[in-house]
Amino acid sequence: MNIRDLTYIRAVARFKHFGRAAEHCHVSQPTLSGQIKKLETELGVTLFERDNRSVRITNVGKDIVALADNALDVIGNIRTLAETARDPLGGQFRLGFIPTIAPYLVPHFVRQSRQALPELRLNFMEDITDRLIEALHDGDLDAAILATPPEDSRLSAIALYDEPFWVIYPDAHKLRMIDAIHTSDLPEDELLLLTEGHCFRDQALDVCKINAAPEARAIQATSLSTLVNMVVAGQGITLVPAMALAGQTAIGGVLTQRLSDHGASRRIFLTYRKTFPRQKLLDMIGGVICANLPEGVQPVG
Repeated sequence: MNIRDLTYIRAVARFKHFGRAAEHCHVSQPTLSGQIKKLETELGVTLFERDNRSVRITNVGKDIVALADNALDVIGNIRTLAETARDPLGGQFRLGFIPTIAPYLVPHFVRQSRQALPELRLNFMEDITDRLIEALHDGDLDAAILATPPEDSRLSAIALYDEPFWVIYPDAHKLRMIDAIHTSDLPEDELLLLTEGHCFRDQALDVCKINAAPEARAIQATSLSTLVNMVVAGQGITLVPAMALAGQTAIGGVLTQRLSDHGASRRIFLTYRKTFPRQKLLDMIGGVICANLPEGVQPVG
């Protein structure tokens, strides 16, 4: 049994599919399948039940994968500790971002981090919240910038900043007649939202006190820029977080205004595993982000 074997069984347990697990591990499917079969023979137990349609983890397989997770976490921490000893603020750091933050924060953060942390090698991953949290648990990420606090006891977070919500509407829309727009002023049947899976969609529904989005408004948009372009085309109105405007409140063909409701904002967190040993580096990264926020976005504390 070796580290590679533990990585393979964890991937199969995660994806419930040998092909996707092999792709994730950057090996061929026969290589991964053969290695797991050897491990099962060595252990004398079946870890996965296979047929042509599905892969199911056995009861003993669940227990062994849980131990494999713990072992891989420890191995990852050993490597991280050694790297930290060599250079506390250098080495590799893998940081995730949700799509409603990445396009606006990453370019800004990269410029500032090169000055503050010149020895740090940054790798970025953009994905929705659930998959970023999975990557944190699997050790594929060191930290992630998320718009929701951690609900898992294995994770912790540094609160970074609060950003208010702005409404964007066509320049001929009746909302232009209102000096202070509240969510109660927004026509629900015109509100354009991101697709399900994006936390900003849920936050927009929550702040507007809407239980669900009718199919008529469920535009299949996966980015804020698509929603803004839909508004420019006269297809409705939308909400965006302040960072998406990056201080630019003048957009051709539309008007923008900050929502006046108390609490019409979201808090952004730097989320990480509690066992991650590089706390000083996490604090430095959080400091770099919070020291250079655009106008209208407030650092926490």
